[in-house]
Amino acid sequence: MLKYTVKRLLQSLVTVLIIVIAVFLLMRLMPLEGYFGDEFQKLTPEMINRKLDSLGLLDPPLVQLFNFLGNIVRGNLGVSTRLQIDVPVTTIMMQKMPVSAAFGICSTLLSLVFGIAMGVTQARNKGKFADSLGTAYIIFINSVPPLVYYFFIQVFVSKWFNLPMRYSLENPVSWILPLVSLSLGGIAGYALWIRRYMVDELNKDYIKLARAKGLPYKNIMYKHVLRNAFVPMAQYLPVSFLMTIGGSLLVEELYAIPGMGNLLVQATTKQDNNLVQILILVYSTVGILGVFLGDVLMILIDPRITLDTKGGSR
Repeated sequence: MLKYTVKRLLQSLVTVLIIVIAVFLLMRLMPLEGYFGDEFQKLTPEMINRKLDSLGLLDPPLVQLFNFLGNIVRGNLGVSTRLQIDVPVTTIMMQKMPVSAAFGICSTLLSLVFGIAMGVTQARNKGKFADSLGTAYIIFINSVPPLVYYFFIQVFVSKWFNLPMRYSLENPVSWILPLVSLSLGGIAGYALWIRRYMVDELNKDYIKLARAKGLPYKNIMYKHVLRNAFVPMAQYLPVSFLMTIGGSLLVEELYAIPGMGNLLVQATTKQDNNLVQILILVYSTVGILGVFLGDVLMILIDPRITLDTKGGSR
């Protein structure tokens, strides 16, 4: 376990380093306007060179790369040059990240609770009305573009239940519709996974043997079937939780939520080069960390799983 964890951690760090280098090189191909404010057109070549020199952008590429890596290690992520001029990138992200994280974590928890309950219900009633109803819901969510049912919820559900159509920090009720919108896809995904794996587990020999021995059906379902069915899905839970800091572009735009969802889009539109490269690095690092933690969590839940090269897999 320790050997595998160290190995995967080193692989993750190497992957992050490769992404850092790739993003650094790509951003150096972006127009120079991204390093200046709106007054770029009014600057003389001498003023532009002085600004670039102060940013270290006239140094040799290798020196720039080492300086960039050093600043990241020290936590110096630079400032925004166009979106919020001269405001530190960390300040911008810390203003928006808590809002997106709060919505994301709450919606993930709701998705887990209702998705698992729905999947278990479908598995226990395979081929019956409850299973058909759940399958219809899953097909609908996976077939219809999210914007369609997001818009339906915002316009019609808000009228039916007299709920706010816009987010407000002072009004907790305004959280309801965004959370419902964010949770629908997750509920369908978790329900699909749980049902699929539970149906597979129910057909295995050890379950048939447990039934033949007269073990209570409830114990078989929750102590054996659900636990084993949950193991493959557990690998994706850290990614789901960690990626919530990125917010949801559509939902945050519809409900005017001041989160991280559209920050990358705004930074790209404004050609705020420094903010763009830092956001890409944050999203990439969080995704890689989530995959790493998913592997570790899967082993912790089921110690029978071994991911070492010699041990193979369960």
